[in-house]
Amino acid sequence: MSKKFYITTAIPYVNAAPHIGFALELIQTDAVARYHRQKGDEVFFLTGTDENSLKNVLAAEKEGLTVQKFVDRNTKRFIELGKVLNISNNDFIQTTAKKHFIGCQKLWQATKSKDIYKKKYKGLYCVGCEQFYAEKELVDNKCPEHQTKLQVVEEENYFFRLSAYQDKLKKLIKSDEYQIMPASRKNEVLSFIEMGLEDFSISRSQARAKNWGVPVPGDQSQVMYVWYDALSNYITALDYDRNGKNFKKFWPADVHIIGKGIIRFHAVYWPVMLLSAGLPLPKKLFVHGYINIAGEKMSKSLGNVVDPFVLVEKYGSEVVRYYLLRYIHPVQDSDFSLEKLEAAYQADLANGLGNLVSRVAGLIEQNKVKIKQDKQDKQDKQFDQIIESFSFDQALKYIWDKIAALDSLITTTKPWELAKAGKKAELSKILNQAANGIFQISQLLKPFLPQTAEKIEKIFTTKQIKKGEPLFPRFEK
Repeated sequence: MSKKFYITTAIPYVNAAPHIGFALELIQTDAVARYHRQKGDEVFFLTGTDENSLKNVLAAEKEGLTVQKFVDRNTKRFIELGKVLNISNNDFIQTTAKKHFIGCQKLWQATKSKDIYKKKYKGLYCVGCEQFYAEKELVDNKCPEHQTKLQVVEEENYFFRLSAYQDKLKKLIKSDEYQIMPASRKNEVLSFIEMGLEDFSISRSQARAKNWGVPVPGDQSQVMYVWYDALSNYITALDYDRNGKNFKKFWPADVHIIGKGIIRFHAVYWPVMLLSAGLPLPKKLFVHGYINIAGEKMSKSLGNVVDPFVLVEKYGSEVVRYYLLRYIHPVQDSDFSLEKLEAAYQADLANGLGNLVSRVAGLIEQNKVKIKQDKQDKQDKQFDQIIESFSFDQALKYIWDKIAALDSLITTTKPWELAKAGKKAELSKILNQAANGIFQISQLLKPFLPQTAEKIEKIFTTKQIKKGEPLFPRFEK
């Protein structure tokens, strides 16, 4: 019986074009979604954009555009990125959508009487993070994430009673009822909770928000704090506003996939908002690291971003998918360079997988060998465990070990010599083993390199197998 599986990316701000860090998150999430579809699960995969941020307002002002025009234009780039990377999302949520506004206001009302109150406040605010920081959290008096000075903000806002949930949240995370992966991130969150949870501001004055955002129900002078509204996207996209069939079917999320910079919002604020509203919690939170350039964090604000559109145009989406999944560590920060990407292309794709497929298909075509196809869906528990632990690099290493084993089979058995010696039965046995081995590799590859997997499957399931064009032509130096 098929199970439901609901998976999400975070929703990025649209104050600038998407960079390769978000491409990584899309590709990781897509691989998990495709893997679950292949298993027969009914998958709902959500991504989208955060359009109600003050960052977006300030960026629109800089360009002399209305905020709506600005976010519509920039959101298009995020939608296009999904297309060029061959991302299989079921929906794309924009937080300026009407159903999102209504859903956010419904969530607010569900928690209002119990956990929302109004008070005057003065604090240090980072516009980049859209977050208040305590002085003890600063690094050299700057935001630890953006390395910028913070603004002193003083106003009357609505607050959420986060402090009331300290023990409950700690218990849920410790017991893995809300599982945070990897364990190092779980421990980081537990340490943060141990320091004592303070109530947090969940609204901004219309004046400071520049009249942009989700209005607070019953108080037109305030809009919702962008994180309160952004986190709600995971339920508003499922038609929480009208308790729609997708909400009933798919909530709670099976996994949220996010970057480490926004862990506090997802591991602390979000579960508590849901508890307060009496809604089930997500099951898992998977936290990936950052992509660095020459050891430095890549970010829009630091201006050292790599454009994923340029990479796809030059190397193709399958190459970009392969490199990010295999050579960017799933949870640690990793360096990116074009030299490493090109080296991986030559060694793994052109000389590895591509060469094996050409070699075996060529030998079958040349010797007119009949292949008896073994299309059984072989369950591979070890491989399942690797993917379910989000070890994308290890999953691809596992597949490439199988590629190396088949390469070795061809090199040691020398089918061309068997053909010369007229040993047809032996030749047929070796090439059948190799062809079926490659077919099984194509099945394992489907979540990661879907187009390549499809091409390989086509080659080895036709009646007359032919060598055809190389999957990954070698670079001409």
